[in-house]
Amino acid sequence: MSERDAWRCAGLLWSAAGPALAWRHPARGERSSPLPPGRRLAFTTGDARRCVGVRRGGRLTPCPTDEEVPAATVSAQCPECARLDRQHSVAADTASDDPRPYDVYLAWFGPGLIKVGITAAEREGARLLEQAALSYALLGRGPLMAARRAEAVLGAALAVPDRFPYAAKRAARYPVPSQERRTAELAELHARSRALGTLPESLAVHPFAPVHHDTAFHLDRIGQGHGLAEPAPGRTISGTVTAVAGPDVYLDLPGGHLLLVDARQLAGWPLLAAAPEAETTVTIRTPEPAGEPEALF
Repeated sequence: MSERDAWRCAGLLWSAAGPALAWRHPARGERSSPLPPGRRLAFTTGDARRCVGVRRGGRLTPCPTDEEVPAATVSAQCPECARLDRQHSVAADTASDDPRPYDVYLAWFGPGLIKVGITAAEREGARLLEQAALSYALLGRGPLMAARRAEAVLGAALAVPDRFPYAAKRAARYPVPSQERRTAELAELHARSRALGTLPESLAVHPFAPVHHDTAFHLDRIGQGHGLAEPAPGRTISGTVTAVAGPDVYLDLPGGHLLLVDARQLAGWPLLAAAPEAETTVTIRTPEPAGEPEALF
């Protein structure tokens, strides 16, 4: 079977059931593989990483040219599919006609790292799991443009950012700050936000109710000193899942080593099963310093 007809990884999905690797096949559709702690993973990347296409309204449009994409990028889309994706995107402010209600949230990633954002209410917090927020609190719910306006108000009035470098969020997980600290800092910002007189009238403001992701992420099982996998053609990764936070999968390797695999960089690869005892041959590097803008969202 040619690799063009193989199952390809489509990244990592979060739901109330937990994290799972997503898979797509040109003829057989889509499926997913749960990633609970203790699961053994052993796979070898294929010869080429290819564009994952565009997903919109629950439907996937494959890349028309099956374009190859660079191994090192976090995006698994070719430039043309990325352009099409942005043509009707809430994140890119090109979907102002979306009739769904939206939640405005305050997300806590680490000391000094609290951002404001919006997500479709029907997603029920999955966006916060995808972003690897350690804790969050909803500020309010309303139409898309009201949610966007509230986001802008908090940025202008309280200097609350709407994004951070992903490396900074990743670095802030070690050690995991206490829930008490997270709750106190979110409560203070939530109260200041509610006290503003400039929030949109169509935004239904919520009482403070913090949500913590300690149980979902299992970050108490990890520490500093991990290496970061760099996928490339024909490289093997073999280990046991110990924790998952956002797109980051932490694997225990033989000898007590910890490997971080960014599932965004797995998207687009055909991942072929390897023997459970296979040696990890992927290049492993030291994670980038927290100040580098590796990816923003």
